[in-house]
Amino acid sequence: VLFLAYFTLQVIYARRKYKISPPETRGHPEFERIFRAQVNCSEYFPIFVSLLWVAGIFFHQGVAAVCGLLYLYTRFKYFQGYAVAAQGRLGPLYASARLLWLLLGLAVAGLLAHFLWP
Repeated sequence: VLFLAYFTLQVIYARRKYKISPPETRGHPEFERIFRAQVNCSEYFPIFVSLLWVAGIFFHQGVAAVCGLLYLYTRFKYFQGYAVAAQGRLGPLYASARLLWLLLGLAVAGLLAHFLWP
């Protein structure tokens, strides 16, 4: 949640810097990149939290926590990279996607183990 708050603050600062009042979402290219990065991170947050929760409960808390911390780090790098240039988001984007797939796999494995082999 602190990451989302930080990203939102960056949008507010960019709005002030480039004099873009809400509800406008277009303007200076740097503002648009910061705005898109914030929205993209917000869109994936419910998926991330859900997978983290299920993987932590049904697979292993420690493994899920490490994956969660790595995911947050890659999303932070994604935001930083996107704010500079659109191409800067790609490496961290792919890394965060792999971590979501890993969390999904852990969650499914944990659920299968819990319900099929009690």
